[in-house]
Amino acid sequence: MNSPYLPGQQQGLPEAAIRRLKDMRGEGETPKLFTSDLSVNEFMLVREAGFEPLGLVMGSSIYHVGLQIANMFQNQELDVLTQAMYQARELAMTRMEEEADVLGADGIVGVRLVVTLQQWGENLAEFMAIGTAIKHTAGGNYRTVNNRPFTSDLSGQDFWTLLKTGYRPVSLVMGTCVYHVAHQGLGAAIKRIGRNAEMENFTQALYDARELALSRMQAEAEAEQAVGIVGARVEESNHGWGSHVIEYFAVGTAVIPISDNHIVPAPALVLPLT
Repeated sequence: MNSPYLPGQQQGLPEAAIRRLKDMRGEGETPKLFTSDLSVNEFMLVREAGFEPLGLVMGSSIYHVGLQIANMFQNQELDVLTQAMYQARELAMTRMEEEADVLGADGIVGVRLVVTLQQWGENLAEFMAIGTAIKHTAGGNYRTVNNRPFTSDLSGQDFWTLLKTGYRPVSLVMGTCVYHVAHQGLGAAIKRIGRNAEMENFTQALYDARELALSRMQAEAEAEQAVGIVGARVEESNHGWGSHVIEYFAVGTAVIPISDNHIVPAPALVLPLT
């Protein structure tokens, strides 16, 4: 479901962002400077893995989420809302990758996706993607199959461990599903008074919604020719749509092998001083 992407494109970036990123590269008389949201430990482990941080990169999209009317007594996916939530995140991700391209990065680590409801108008939300762009000091191709910078929400520690065990991240993959859960009919409610009983309608609705989100995340990983997804999670949010509408958002880091020997480093004993 990824949108078409051309390496080096800057069509979604403001002039201020391009100037900031070029200054960080050290063009002209400006000294080279990096910014990062990595902790000190993460920074050192990323460097130890052979990568240098280039800069904090981000992408933003303020999106009007459309209206979709659902049948009150029917379980159904709200495909208009599903598409809006996916497309807005994808726009933010693409602009973050464009910033990484300006820096000449191989990839982005520690990616965070944030959704913030704004008060400027009804159904307005800001979708933001942010992370630290990095580049391998020895060169090599660490990009995706369509030459995008790799993206990952792994911490610096997990990124180091992944590389040490013979894998590397290829893409932050995601799937979403906005679902309307049918209201319980009066007759069914009366029959359950005073009884222990599974709410089959609710169970099936939430099961279906999670499965749709997970299957879409897996489809993105397959498109990237990944062998698996690490750190996968399913997040649940209502976004103020009402008590019977819910979004399930599945996200994780797709990985590919870079070695035939997947040796796990021996764990080290660490004693706290406090």
